[in-house]
Amino acid sequence: MTTVGFDIEVGLSDEDAAIRDTTHQFAEEVLRPAGAALDQLSDTADVIAPDSILWKVHGQYSQLGITELQLDEEMDPLRKARLIAIINEELAWGDVGLAISLGLCGFHGPWVQQSNDPELIERFCSLDLPTIGCWALTEPDHGSDTVALTEAHFSDPALKPNCIAHKDGDSYVIQGQKAAWVSNGPIADLAVVFCTLDPSQGFKGGGVFLVPLDLPGVTRPKPLDKLGQRSLPQGEIFFDQVRVPESHMVLGPDFYAIALEMMLSHANAAMGQLFVGLARAAYEHAVSYAKERVQGGVPIFEHQAVRARLFKMFSKVEAARSLARRVALFNAGGAPQVHYSIAAKTYCTNTCFEVASEALQIYGGNGLSREYPIEKLLRDARASMVEDGCNEFLSIVGGARL
Repeated sequence: MTTVGFDIEVGLSDEDAAIRDTTHQFAEEVLRPAGAALDQLSDTADVIAPDSILWKVHGQYSQLGITELQLDEEMDPLRKARLIAIINEELAWGDVGLAISLGLCGFHGPWVQQSNDPELIERFCSLDLPTIGCWALTEPDHGSDTVALTEAHFSDPALKPNCIAHKDGDSYVIQGQKAAWVSNGPIADLAVVFCTLDPSQGFKGGGVFLVPLDLPGVTRPKPLDKLGQRSLPQGEIFFDQVRVPESHMVLGPDFYAIALEMMLSHANAAMGQLFVGLARAAYEHAVSYAKERVQGGVPIFEHQAVRARLFKMFSKVEAARSLARRVALFNAGGAPQVHYSIAAKTYCTNTCFEVASEALQIYGGNGLSREYPIEKLLRDARASMVEDGCNEFLSIVGGARL
């Protein structure tokens, strides 16, 4: 097993360091080669095919015990938050697409527990029979509208949603579709669907529904074909008069905006942690290459301009890591402040793209070739500036909280 890159985090116990090192080993030996293999598949249907390595990755991940750690209610919240931030960074160091997919596996757990529905809990919360969840939020005509918490149009009934639920007796009926950007959408067993319930309130009048994706009326095309993060299955979900029991509606319009802000805060904070991991991977590749590649009779690391560029990359990664972990610790201590989480997401993803681009520059022409790892990291990093809310729009929401 290789050692984790130098980390000035202080106060880690021997147990915490062991968890970090085990996660790093999994990232290096399982995620990195699997992510590279999935990235090269030309047909996205093959990514989720029964014989895909994706399923082996999910199976091995469930054996690591990370889900149990996340559910451990006895662990000190600050210690858990720091450990999860470190775990996210290590997983994304291996492959960020797979890290996102694995991180979302348990997304549905707290929502299912909140339903108090014994059948749902038995089916979707068993550690012995792990299931895969997804967050179905964004819609084809309303990417940013769905998270426009601070903007007037979030409450404008003139905006027509693509997905809506209505009460029918003791059931709810869901009609419409979610966009192609639902992470894990093509492989999830259950979707946590955020959709409009009271159209008179615009997107503010939403509700949260638990929808097993084997119900009649649910269809899912093959995963989206995209630029980066090709190891992460993302795709549309269509709902054609999908009927769910009343117990599957776990939150209504009265608390929808509060819950959405809470989810956005936690999701954006996690994105910051993940893309520190990708930035670190790009930086470490660049250092290794610079010490091997000879130009002018010496390794290019000996050239002052290259060494200065590497140090600038190192400084950016450390600054992003510090912000990501600081926000993670704050969020563990009470109600998150969404503008801090957005700051972590936008800063870390922008930094990640800059560092990956600078790493490619150090590789020169080789960086453009699929024979080397950098072009994949650059594609993966670029996607982060759009997913989970494009950075420009998130900045508008965060700015409204200043």
